[in-house]
Amino acid sequence: MAETDNNKQQVPEGCSGSCSSCSFDCSSRKTDFREPGNQYSNVKKVIAVVSGKGGVGKSLVTSSLAVMMNRKGYKTAVLDADITGPSIPKSFGIKERAVGNEMGIMPALSRNNTEIMSVNLLLDNEEVPVLWRGPVIAGTVKQFWSEVVWGEVDYMFVDMPPGTGDVPLTVFQSLPVDGIIVVTSPQDLVSMIVGKAVNMAKAMNIPIIGIVENYSYVECPDCGKHIPIFGKSHIDETCAKYGLKCLAKIPVSSRVAEAVDEGMIEDVLIEELVGAADFVESTFPVEK
Repeated sequence: MAETDNNKQQVPEGCSGSCSSCSFDCSSRKTDFREPGNQYSNVKKVIAVVSGKGGVGKSLVTSSLAVMMNRKGYKTAVLDADITGPSIPKSFGIKERAVGNEMGIMPALSRNNTEIMSVNLLLDNEEVPVLWRGPVIAGTVKQFWSEVVWGEVDYMFVDMPPGTGDVPLTVFQSLPVDGIIVVTSPQDLVSMIVGKAVNMAKAMNIPIIGIVENYSYVECPDCGKHIPIFGKSHIDETCAKYGLKCLAKIPVSSRVAEAVDEGMIEDVLIEELVGAADFVESTFPVEK
């Protein structure tokens, strides 16, 4: 046992720095910043979908995984933590505003009963920009967790804003995140960008489920050849560098893009993500 002050237990030898499963009340114990959930909610698994930069299809992956888990018979939800760039309601074709009662804020329901909460559901006009400073945005994310009546949810997917700023830090500290999925694109600077997201997750002791590469290629409609229009993929090398699993390589698809624009994400199947949904199910199992 290592030495410490007289008011605390000694630090165990070989301490990993992770206090979640440790019973020692030592000086190295970190403060638990997790926000209590709504008393009428029981969310079993929380999966955050992150990206090092914007425009890589993070919201597409988030909504698609929620749809796939819903098809498997699980109760799913999406918490849209991208407060200044919310897009989840549009993907699901949800336009009505959220309502509340004495229990809290009620999430919107998609056609197939996936629960949705986004700042766009609280605005009079979805095109009005959210001109809020960091602390207000972070506080809103906490409210989406603690004041929304989620009810029984098997898998909640959190659509994160890009980067490693206030909101990702708030989500990692305030929500009981079980794991993260990193979304990227095939570009030379991918390794550096992924590295920032990976190292942030490691610093917060959040397990990394794997990486999804979007815009990986275009499939020729005549011969079926895969054409890397955004450059050669480096995802396999990046995964090997960080010891992570490549969950999927998603092609550019006008069919999927049109479905998202029309609010019909629940009507399409991104076959390349099926394996990712299966992996989430096997890695974080819940009883239906």
